[in-house]
Amino acid sequence: MSTDADSAAHDRRDRLQRELLRRARAGTAHRAKAEPVARTGADAGVGHDGRDAPQDAAARTASVPLSRAQRRMWLMERLGGAGDSYHVPFATRIRGPYDVAAFAAALTSLVARHGILRTRYLERDGEPCQEVLPTPLTVPVQVVDADPTHTPELLRRETARPFDLAAGEAVRALVLRHGPQDHTLLLTFHHIAMDGASLETVAGELAVLYAEVAEGTSPHALAPPPQYAEHARREHDALPGYETELKRWSDLLAGAAPPRLPQPAATAPRTSARAAAARSAPLAPDVPDALRTLGAQHKATPFAVSLTAAFAALHRLTGDDDLVIGVASTHRSGSAMRALVGLCVNTLPVRVDVSGAPTFSQLLRRVNEALLEAQRHRHIPFDLVLERLGHRARGADGSALIRVTSTLLGEPTVLRLPGTSAEYVDIPSDAAKFTLSYGLGPGDAAVQPQALVQYDANTLDDTVAEAAVRDYAALLHAVAADPELVLADLPLPSPHHDQGLREGTGGAPEAPAGPEDRTPTATGPTPADVSGSPDPGDRHPAALALRSHREVADAVVVQPAQGPPVAYAVLNESIGPSGHELLGLLRRSLATESVPAAVTLLDALPRTAGGSLDRARLPGASRPSAPSGPRAEAVREAFIGVLGSAPSPDDDFFALGGHSLKAVQLAERLRTDLGLPLTGLDVLQARTPRALTALLDERAALQSAAKAVSRPAPRSRDVRPGTVLVTGATGGVGAFVLRELAARGRPVLALARPESAHLITTEGVDVIEGGLADLAGLRAAVAQADAVVHAACTFTRHDVDLAAMETMVDAWRRGPFVFVSSVDAYGHPGTDDVTERTPPHEPVNPYGKAKLDCEAMVLSAAGTGGRGGASAVRSPIVWGAHDRLREQLRWGAIGTLYQSARQGRPIAVPRPGTGGHAWYGAAWVHAAALARAVVECLDQPVHGVANACSGHVSWHDLARDLTELLGTRADLHETEAVPQDLDHRWHYGSTRLAGPLRARPGEDRRTVLADMIGPMTSDPG
Repeated sequence: MSTDADSAAHDRRDRLQRELLRRARAGTAHRAKAEPVARTGADAGVGHDGRDAPQDAAARTASVPLSRAQRRMWLMERLGGAGDSYHVPFATRIRGPYDVAAFAAALTSLVARHGILRTRYLERDGEPCQEVLPTPLTVPVQVVDADPTHTPELLRRETARPFDLAAGEAVRALVLRHGPQDHTLLLTFHHIAMDGASLETVAGELAVLYAEVAEGTSPHALAPPPQYAEHARREHDALPGYETELKRWSDLLAGAAPPRLPQPAATAPRTSARAAAARSAPLAPDVPDALRTLGAQHKATPFAVSLTAAFAALHRLTGDDDLVIGVASTHRSGSAMRALVGLCVNTLPVRVDVSGAPTFSQLLRRVNEALLEAQRHRHIPFDLVLERLGHRARGADGSALIRVTSTLLGEPTVLRLPGTSAEYVDIPSDAAKFTLSYGLGPGDAAVQPQALVQYDANTLDDTVAEAAVRDYAALLHAVAADPELVLADLPLPSPHHDQGLREGTGGAPEAPAGPEDRTPTATGPTPADVSGSPDPGDRHPAALALRSHREVADAVVVQPAQGPPVAYAVLNESIGPSGHELLGLLRRSLATESVPAAVTLLDALPRTAGGSLDRARLPGASRPSAPSGPRAEAVREAFIGVLGSAPSPDDDFFALGGHSLKAVQLAERLRTDLGLPLTGLDVLQARTPRALTALLDERAALQSAAKAVSRPAPRSRDVRPGTVLVTGATGGVGAFVLRELAARGRPVLALARPESAHLITTEGVDVIEGGLADLAGLRAAVAQADAVVHAACTFTRHDVDLAAMETMVDAWRRGPFVFVSSVDAYGHPGTDDVTERTPPHEPVNPYGKAKLDCEAMVLSAAGTGGRGGASAVRSPIVWGAHDRLREQLRWGAIGTLYQSARQGRPIAVPRPGTGGHAWYGAAWVHAAALARAVVECLDQPVHGVANACSGHVSWHDLARDLTELLGTRADLHETEAVPQDLDHRWHYGSTRLAGPLRARPGEDRRTVLADMIGPMTSDPG
């Protein structure tokens, strides 16, 4: 057990380590801010209103090659291996009066001043390039009410969201409001547009621009800044002249090898989620001053002294004499480049020979000379040096030449707005960019100086890292006291070398409880231990079938005095199939006379003291001969209105003259009158007024229960930044998209009609009630989201579809937009093979024309007004195990084949070659594959049209599949005639989304077709 003093000391050490790590993650030393320079008239370049000066417009829209540093970032994004490693978060806790609108205006002006913050990245002729968008982008500032305890998670989520570089997205803004005068401001930049030095410029200019708006002061004279595109162009033009210096670098690094760091133990746990880790050790308060004095005596900077200590520590860790350590440098030089915003970092490999037992002072001279030599060539991009070295830049095991780096930590940048106090907020990174990094925090009045190592926990053991930081600290203490010590004589750290530097030593953590310390959990008898006399209802075929279901614990069937039998079932878990779903299973597996009128779910079957079924306590035991109540009456009236005759409770819908179209009409009428979800397929499966009433009662109960649970209001952006809005969430496509997004952990806001909203229960999905005709609600939903997947469609009300899209695009102000379109937009192409660039060809049906118009709206708006990239994903017929998708198998072109195959009627399909076309059939896509493609477009927009096809099936093969799966063996023959429903002969290429569309197990044509047919095989059709 540790003492209170030990615990306090341990806590203090943790705080100090976090503070030092905070500075390390900030990644920047203290830098002097650029002084504002006067601007007047046309020389200003960017006016106070944020608009570009006319003379700059042409230059800013031209394509420019990427700088070499940008090229590295772009390649990492394209390879998909960067994750959020190269996102640059800049967060500050602001206390005091804060004006959100003024900050938004200041941020917009900042983006207008610096073209790199409104630059998009494209690929032309296989090479990346950048274009500065001429229109200043308005960066939306999200304001979120958040408890401070939730701040780290919310900031981390926002920081991790991917950027759409092709749309010109380089900065995002989030404000967490903790109170009226307490906010956390987060700006997230992509590293392709920002580095540590740029943050100083950004913070300074934002403060000036904010003051102009918030305080109404006269415009400060901010000089027109240098533009990054010009820097990239100059670097590109200078590349041919680097030959001499590249040769110099090759000579300096000839024969160099990566440091041989200790390998992790074979039994060491491997982490994958958070590889970045750190260890620190405190230093005596006088150490930084002593090191500065030592540097001054040898005409070396404090950084050179700390780098020398890193070389000495690395030498002791590896035993190598020939060592290379990387240090960060910048391409900025001269006062003209001081205010340049952009990625200007460069890695300098510093190579030093540590052999010969030098003293620390002698090693300092070696390191200082090597560092100065490297800095003379700092304008040469390091990736060019690596290209020149080729395989020589890697070790025999493939490890990179720069595995170890060193830095001198300084105060991180904070955003200081007038009239407020500012506190830096750390946002940890999930990934370590190098295997090992040495750092020195000089400390101040509030923070004790410390030595720090950051490391990749996947490739370096924690124990090695702990030893490395202690050794580094011991070296710094020793040389601060006597710089003439020989390296071999420098003391090794003792386990308690820093005991006198802290207030105490934390106790060891208590050992976890072993198996012998755990109290076993007692279990009582299960319901299966209690049994009574056999009941006739237990032996009913429906009861036997229900009990065979893996999610049903018990079941019984009761025959009332009047009417058909009724089943009762108890589920194993609280979540499982509904009574209606179980009834559907019984309809597909039992003879008609054995199917009960309904399946009612109970928490438990009521039993007597002797264990036998207590029928009197079953709900509905004294069931009347006919269902009653408002829903029963509505069903009766709907039957009369659609079929023209009054039904008895158990009359079959089809026996009364019903068919598929009338089922749709009946469902639509009941859905509108009762406000409950109902489809034509539901009518086809329930079929009788009694069963349909029971189904509606069940859905009303579910709807009521969902509301009684007090489902929390849709969690808005204040809780879940990165939210994806999905329209059509209860439809066939939308349901699969919801499932895919939830599986990936993406926060989702699902738009659903009021009567169906409670049906969405997927974890991680919030629901907002509305539809395409509710334009105000649609606008509000889009405003809450950071990305949009539009998968809703009326199919027949094209005016509603167009008005909805126009409203959504107008409200869209950030993130990507994916529109689920249709191959109908191609019309009737003149070629049978349709690529993704094929223009529409008349005739285009009204449905396809509406899709084209909607595509045009979203694609033309992409990349403007803060919007991200857009994708129009054209899909053919969607197949999948969903009620809405199964309906497509009943009606339309495929419905014609299905009905004929089910009823065993002869089937005629067009003969190949008829009309000069080698093939007639349909393209199709599995709903799960379509969902993967749609979600892929959120992270990597295609900026245009992409097809989503899982495959193509000829009418002949589809008819054969249907007859075999239905077991009817209908006569199939080919004719020269081409019925209008079957006049389809186009193959659609899907190259742009080939990856996510690749079939997974269970997504082949026969399997998905069987899944769709299964629930319908017993329906009359």
